[in-house]
Amino acid sequence: MTNIEVKARCRDVQKAEENLNSIGAGLAGTFRQKDTYFKSISGKLKLREIGLDEGQVIYYERSDVAGPKRSDYEVASTNDPICMRSILKNIFGILIEVEKTRQVWLWENVRIHLDDVKDLGCFVELEALTQEQGIVESHKRIETLMRALEIESGDLVEYSYSDLLAKKHEQ
Repeated sequence: MTNIEVKARCRDVQKAEENLNSIGAGLAGTFRQKDTYFKSISGKLKLREIGLDEGQVIYYERSDVAGPKRSDYEVASTNDPICMRSILKNIFGILIEVEKTRQVWLWENVRIHLDDVKDLGCFVELEALTQEQGIVESHKRIETLMRALEIESGDLVEYSYSDLLAKKHEQ
């Protein structure tokens, strides 16, 4: 599957919520998530724990650049994330764990995430699900949302939460 996505620091979550409401985005829910990243030769491999009996193994490849970028990914669901975590840990080894509270909003083909990430702060992620023939249109939707959410170039983040957290722990 393919997304066009962007990540940015969120200076004001309440203002972001107001802006999302004003453009007709809908709140799909709020979730506590734990992402365990595993050592990988290429791309990123993580287990997302959503609940005791709900998880997803996600592999993705994406450039580390600020601004809208392409992300190619695969997702497999599991109803036993604790066992899956143990298996993946034994095979790959754990790189880092990221805990967050995520609000998921929907607008057209775009998922909007307002994330409060433990030890990192608040972020907004925009992910437009697309196919090859829809990449240009998805870029336009992301840019429209960036304007609506008042995301400035200085807010843009090029790295994943795992990379940001790893860099913070190095300091």
